[in-house]
Amino acid sequence: MASSERAPTKVIVVGCGVAGPVLACFLKSKGYTPVVYERIVRDSDGGLSLMLQANGLRVLALIPGLLDQLPGVVEDHMEFCSTVPGHEDQLGEYTYITSSDTARLTMEDLNNIPGMGIRRYDFLHLLSETALQAGVEIHYERKVVDVHQHADSVEVKFEDGTTDTASFVVGCDGIHSNTRVSLFGREEASYTGLTQLGGFSPSPKSWKHKNTMSNYFGEESHMISYQVGPNLNSWAITRREAEHKETWRAVDDSMLQELKKDPVSEWSFGAGELLQTAHKMIKYGLYDRPELKTWYKGRVVLLGDAAHPTSPHLGQGANQALEDIYHLVRVLMKYNPSAGDPSTEVLKNAFEEYESIRLPRTSALVKQARQVGDKMRVISGVDACLARDESVRAIWANPEIGLRNLARARTGPFEGESEI
Repeated sequence: MASSERAPTKVIVVGCGVAGPVLACFLKSKGYTPVVYERIVRDSDGGLSLMLQANGLRVLALIPGLLDQLPGVVEDHMEFCSTVPGHEDQLGEYTYITSSDTARLTMEDLNNIPGMGIRRYDFLHLLSETALQAGVEIHYERKVVDVHQHADSVEVKFEDGTTDTASFVVGCDGIHSNTRVSLFGREEASYTGLTQLGGFSPSPKSWKHKNTMSNYFGEESHMISYQVGPNLNSWAITRREAEHKETWRAVDDSMLQELKKDPVSEWSFGAGELLQTAHKMIKYGLYDRPELKTWYKGRVVLLGDAAHPTSPHLGQGANQALEDIYHLVRVLMKYNPSAGDPSTEVLKNAFEEYESIRLPRTSALVKQARQVGDKMRVISGVDACLARDESVRAIWANPEIGLRNLARARTGPFEGESEI
């Protein structure tokens, strides 16, 4: 076959969460033929929400028209409150000034907002539809259970015994990644000692500013809330307690009513109202995985939570996966500009550069997220809590300091013009 008639290089993308369809869109636009396999049913309603921050939004903006379609809410206000009994107080607040209506985002706005709150279901549906419209093939209820590498290809095996083959494979299959297990063996997940209880609720009537990301600092509990739709807020309470299995299933009605009696229901500043009016809740434990020293082997590479799972305390999980995508696509273009069938040596060069850029950054952010959870959010003892509260107050007394702290996590993945 003449080079001008060669078949496009097939790439198997494992996982159709946040990372999989976005990666597939970029690969498709660069001349590859990505095929996405997802283990669960299409449009599954697991999880709650996420916060898209400037670094992740920059990557999404590279897909034409996608930014304008995002069905989320731009948070242009931040509020920090202490709910320690007897010491309830507002610790600080900040309002962002954007250059446009907050219903729409421009690139100029991206550095001037806390982020965009978005329902996970809505976001994943949009991403998968965007990939399908771009001509990407997506297969649901196809669980990858093993990966076998050959000299110039990779074979993936599914739970039903069938297989598929591609030039190379990208594992975007999340914190329970079977691609990772196939490469590096099964690891023991360790419970962090923290659980989260999260839900959806109407926005509190007492709030003067609706598009608000609120942090509530209590004793042995922390709550974060942000708007994800018209008069709809998503929230999560983190606390230290006995192990709770890592599941994203909603609680049943009887447990929902019981959870509404949680001590947080007495908190002020609208926090208690969020819990009392919740119409959906889930509860789950937070777990750590061992840090990997490398993210690839041969013709298979990991991305997002499959490579570097993180606790949620910086809100950077999805955003870091999007950064991964940007750099992985960039190095593939660098080392394989024709999008032809790459040799293992070409993939090695690309994967090594991708890893050298991404591994140090994500490792530092994973550690920072754990520290925020342990040292700032879930603290025991009134004196320690009051000291924490004063630290928060001091930071937001000079908003430039607080904004610099936020920028450390959300600056990236590129400065100026993109390279892809």
